[in-house]
Amino acid sequence: MDTKKENKCKELEEYLEYLKYQKNYADYTIINYEHDILEYLDFIHSQELDFKEIEYSDIRFYLMYLKDEKKDDNASINRKLSSLRGFYNYLANEKLVQTNMFSLVNGPKKSKKLPRYFEYNELEELFQVPDSKTAVGQRDCLLLEMLYATGVRVGELVNIKIKDIDKANRAILILGKGNKERYVTYGEYCEDALNQYLEDGYLTLNKEESEYLFLNQNGGVLTERGVRYILDQLIQKTSLNKKISPHMIRHSFATHLLNAGCDLLTVQKLLGHESIKATQVYTHVTTDRLKEVYYHSFPRAKR
Repeated sequence: MDTKKENKCKELEEYLEYLKYQKNYADYTIINYEHDILEYLDFIHSQELDFKEIEYSDIRFYLMYLKDEKKDDNASINRKLSSLRGFYNYLANEKLVQTNMFSLVNGPKKSKKLPRYFEYNELEELFQVPDSKTAVGQRDCLLLEMLYATGVRVGELVNIKIKDIDKANRAILILGKGNKERYVTYGEYCEDALNQYLEDGYLTLNKEESEYLFLNQNGGVLTERGVRYILDQLIQKTSLNKKISPHMIRHSFATHLLNAGCDLLTVQKLLGHESIKATQVYTHVTTDRLKEVYYHSFPRAKR
């Protein structure tokens, strides 16, 4: 018997609906929130506790369980704490609990983890994989080009509609986190892929007269999971011994811009980061790259 399904309460159902319809969170994000909260509710149930009446000591005990029994790393624990802070903040606002006890808890220190990215020559090899003579190949070619050209999140990518594209200015209106709109631009390589797809492959795939840009083989809207599956299939056809994700291409977009001399504030705007702190992680990557160039190029860098 699946105890996690047993412990799924109406408060959680309502919270997930709130995230979807009021906060406009991506489906993938909501699934992760649900998994984290269900794991917590399962633990609370096993301890014969009421999740609406927990105390600070109960949370500390839960953190010990995650660390010592589940063997979760610090990043996973912090992510789960973030999910639970959001859930209890919702419960507090709805007057279902007296206070958000999770707001009193600090998670373990996160080890600095630099974002993984592709070198440009690796991306060029990846771009050669899709068969541009087929509808699906044209779609996949555009998918790669647009992820890299714009740096958009995968949830933003799959929600692009034809009407959002300003072809004259090579710009796309993106609906980002928290329903915030921004324009992203794209270059000539992406433009060529877009035109070929819209004039050919899109007409074949669009069996249901959809308003969305990226469609699956049946004419439905391509999902975030579908994008991840496509990327997994494409990289297997290359010589690259790397895992791939949409976010890794986003990291590559930001890193390559900074390596080419683009300023941090511009990259922040292009990525749709609300805070500059979220963008600053890329400076560590580019600093490492600068050191590498220095030691290989400067005549008195080493004996």
